[in-house]
Amino acid sequence: AEGLSLPFALQRIGLQLRATLENITRLRAEGEDFRWYLKLKCGNCGEVSEKWQYLRLMDSVPLKGGRGSATMVQKCKLCSRENSIEILSQTIKSYNVITFFKHVSMIIFIIFLVQLILKNFLQLCLQAGFAAEGAESGTPFNDINLLEKDWNDYDEKTKESVGIYEVTHKFIKC
Repeated sequence: AEGLSLPFALQRIGLQLRATLENITRLRAEGEDFRWYLKLKCGNCGEVSEKWQYLRLMDSVPLKGGRGSATMVQKCKLCSRENSIEILSQTIKSYNVITFFKHVSMIIFIIFLVQLILKNFLQLCLQAGFAAEGAESGTPFNDINLLEKDWNDYDEKTKESVGIYEVTHKFIKC
């Protein structure tokens, strides 16, 4: 897989999501413990992580040399270079009915050295932990799993099916 070419400096990468929403709105990553699963590539030597790595808003790891902290700091197994990613919490947004058929930024990552892997899109694994609500009723739906790119349920208040379908994503430079 190709790597997104990032210079060895601060980069902003936005994750954009698109989905078809049926009778549901405010699709969002719920809570500071929500796990964003990514495949990473060292920005120095190009070594690719074998396993999915996850980032959580609640995590904070000190950077080497007292340069602050990041959401995730990872030492490359091959070259020992420190790579880090920071989640900009103020950029996390929900996906709404009015954004239908568009790719919309949900989150922005600050990248230090690390590269995210390209394979059609950058490798992201959407799993459980999303939340949404009924578009008409406001009925909460929690712990939505988007691993299969589709999800459906039933809204008792409106007596209608609800669903999230055809989930796609892409990463963009911000």
